[in-house]
Amino acid sequence: MQSNTYEGLHIVNTSKSIINDELVVEAPLQININQEAYTVVMRTPGSDQELVLGLLYAEDIYKKDTPVSLEIIEEKYDIPSIINLTIEKEYLGDGYLNKRTLLSVSSCGICGKQKLEDLTTSGDTIDRNVSFSSENLLSMFAPLQEQQTIFKKTGGSHAAGIFDNHYELMTIKEDIGRHNAVDKCVGDLLLKKSLHKGTYLLVSGRVSYEIISKAFLAKIPVVVAVSACSSMAVDYAKEFGICLIGFSRESKMTVYSNPSFLNSKTLR
Repeated sequence: MQSNTYEGLHIVNTSKSIINDELVVEAPLQININQEAYTVVMRTPGSDQELVLGLLYAEDIYKKDTPVSLEIIEEKYDIPSIINLTIEKEYLGDGYLNKRTLLSVSSCGICGKQKLEDLTTSGDTIDRNVSFSSENLLSMFAPLQEQQTIFKKTGGSHAAGIFDNHYELMTIKEDIGRHNAVDKCVGDLLLKKSLHKGTYLLVSGRVSYEIISKAFLAKIPVVVAVSACSSMAVDYAKEFGICLIGFSRESKMTVYSNPSFLNSKTLR
């Protein structure tokens, strides 16, 4: 259940009426690892396996190709509320060994980090030969928007989509949380063993630090936002070798980092 109907009082000037609105569902999901509680995420139900795999990948907890056993422990209103992942201890990464309990709310992908150093993301700068025009980039929004079924019903969900270097949509996911939608996309491509083909990450809202961090860990060199980008997102995109583009609407966009990714046709 990704949306539900709620009654509301609709007011236009002095006119009042009772309406039924479809609202996007927000529900907690407790993630246990080897029967021990690890975290709680607020998310829109659906693609929970992809969400969990993407989150564990981004948190450096589990990055192996070996399938992980996922068991639903508890449900509320037919929605999974507690799940358990069985992972061999030798496969658990540093993110789990340096464990802290965290609550990740739908609007924040870094809630629960306890220290400033927890925000550090390490690794080699992304070095991929990518060249595209603004027309190429803007053309990718059409298939993304067409498949935003929850947003069309509720107007309350975010979407993320990952495209390959031929501008073909590989995966699209929706969620009440921007970072959740990205995690679901990454998890989906992990299941399909095709994350290495991901080249463009498009998001329906704004981009802040945590989105850039997830793109970097997934080795996606281009991130495009419909809305604004934060200062920290731009700083990290420059450091990580990511081309970050914001305010991509109609025929406009603003390139904040690595403009060399744009080909000469765009820059003329």
